[in-house]
Amino acid sequence: MRKIILGIVILMAISLVVTYRLFFGPSVKLDKKSELIYIRTGWNFNQVQQMLKEKHIINSSLGFRLFAKYKKFDGAVIPGRYRIMNGMSNAELINMLIKGKQEPESISLHNIIFKGDLAGIVGSKMESDSAAVMTALNNGPFLKQFGVTPANVLAIFIPGTYKMYWTDSPEVFIAQMDSNYKKFWTPERRTKASKAGLSPMQVTILASIVQAEQCLHMDEKPIIAGLYINRLKRGMPLQSDPTLVYARGDFSIARVRNGDKEQDSPYNTYKHTGLPPGPINMPEPSSIDAVLDYNVNNYLYMCAEADGTGRHHFSTNLDEQNKYAAKYREYLNKHQIER
Repeated sequence: MRKIILGIVILMAISLVVTYRLFFGPSVKLDKKSELIYIRTGWNFNQVQQMLKEKHIINSSLGFRLFAKYKKFDGAVIPGRYRIMNGMSNAELINMLIKGKQEPESISLHNIIFKGDLAGIVGSKMESDSAAVMTALNNGPFLKQFGVTPANVLAIFIPGTYKMYWTDSPEVFIAQMDSNYKKFWTPERRTKASKAGLSPMQVTILASIVQAEQCLHMDEKPIIAGLYINRLKRGMPLQSDPTLVYARGDFSIARVRNGDKEQDSPYNTYKHTGLPPGPINMPEPSSIDAVLDYNVNNYLYMCAEADGTGRHHFSTNLDEQNKYAAKYREYLNKHQIER
């Protein structure tokens, strides 16, 4: 009798050890520290298990399935981007999926010009594709709640690095960016904008032009901002070459011609007074602050210096501007820069 009892105890002990190893022993075997997996919306348990097997992430399908049944986890799965660590147990893996502990994506937004560029970057980081992002960026009724339109929506995206979830919808991400935009526009910044006679949106649009004019020498940004504010106050067209380049969509242009000034576009600041309908890029905070802290001056004209440094001459009158412009044309001709 004792032998029978001892045998049962031994069998139970062996069963417990086997079960423990199946559930809590290392099950994930990778040839690296970790691996990311993506579980799409609508996937069920069987699809997830099949994906893990195909990727050779789990070495015990039996332990994985048994622990899932024990946790009553055998139906729908919370979609997301999950990081699987080498040496994870079936229990750790199942519990992570049950709780939906997905790892956020890191997305960097810099040097963006068109909505299509933004849609491509954001779409690559979420389950929805770039087309869905573009649809949201062009959805006027949806954007209205944020006080923007498809023409100026880029303004609410402040350049920087942000966290987002792979399962976030384009609408959720845009709402997140609007929240960040509102935080950026502190009472101090809003007061400065008001003193300049501009709304936050107008500041951002002007900042995009300032940034397009000067991205090498930061000390010139406040001067350029002051020059354009002078023009706005006088009702003069801004006559900014970067707006013409933006309207054409050809950023290989190094020399703007008179014909470019005749193109029919709301972004043609030679033909239209005031600011264009939206930003011509996603201005950095430094460019926005350069407008808010603009240099008070009497300048109305600017021309690139004829030395290739990227700096500018600033003038208060047209005669002086024409002299600088002639020298710059000579420089372009000398270096055979036709376009």
